Amino acid sequence: MGLGFRRQFPIAGYIVDFACPEKKLVIEVDGSQHAGVAAGDETRTARLEQDGWTMLRFWNDDVIRDIDNVCQHIVIAAGLGGAS
Repeated sequence: MGLGFRRQFPIAGYIVDFACPEKKLVIEVDGSQHAGVAAGDETRTARLEQDGWTMLRFWNDDVIRDIDNVCQHIVIAAGLGGAS
């Protein structure tokens, strides 16, 4: 679909899992290590959103078990597809 993602991409002093600079879209894939650290994630999300980035977070299990739905959310957030 023409989305160019970069892995481990630096933005505003943070390193994000995946970023599509053209669409200002960030994808974070979180595992159990992120349980209980919501305050840090919220601060980082607020900072990146202030600069116009859209943040999408998915749990590892969602990526493994429901990749089609994850991809659909990414395509919609990138403005390349409608909700079905």
